[in-house]
Amino acid sequence: MALPFGDTSGARDSRALAILAKTIYRELRSSGFEAKDVVALASELLGQVTSETREQRADGPSRSRSRT
Repeated sequence: MALPFGDTSGARDSRALAILAKTIYRELRSSGFEAKDVVALASELLGQVTSETREQRADGPSRSRSRT
């Protein structure tokens, strides 16, 4: 599932992102995940974003607009 970050203004609202992060964190912790698991998840997410950003830079701006 791809998220359309470039097309939605709500994705850039820092308050909404903070609420989302807090909600995800609370859900994970209440489901039994430890703090180290949350850190591992955050690391994996950052790795995915880094990887995609590198691909977009290598392929130029046309490819980044066509992803959904």
